[in-house]
Amino acid sequence: QVQLVESGGGLVQAGGSLRLSCAASGRSISVYHLGWFRQAPGKERNVVAAISRLGGSVYYSNSVKGRFTISRDNANGTVYLQMNSLRPEDTALYYCAASTFFDGGKLGAIEAWGQGTQITVSS
Repeated sequence: QVQLVESGGGLVQAGGSLRLSCAASGRSISVYHLGWFRQAPGKERNVVAAISRLGGSVYYSNSVKGRFTISRDNANGTVYLQMNSLRPEDTALYYCAASTFFDGGKLGAIEAWGQGTQITVSS
C-alpha cells in the first residue's frame, strides 16, 4: 500500500501561482494512476487533475484547464500540481490520491488519500 503526503499549500493573491507536491512512500507510485482532488467548505470533493501511471495521459476538469498542470516523477515518488492564474474560487483543501484504474481521464476507486493541504486565494 502507498502512503501520500501533500505539501506546498498556503495563502496567495488572485493571479498568483503555487506548486503542490505529493510524496509517496511504501509501494512504488509507478503502479498507480494519480490525481489531485479538492474540496471547498460545504461542497463535494471533486477531481481537478489526473495522470496515468507513466504520464502519457492526463485529465483536467474544465474549471482548471489551461491554468493547472499535473506531472509526476516516478523515480522520486512524487506527483505535482502547478497552479497558475489562481482565482478565489480555487480556495479549497487539496488532496492527492492514488488509484489502479484510469479510464477516459477519470480515476477509479481511490486506494489511498493524502491528508490534504489548504489553498486560500485572496481577491
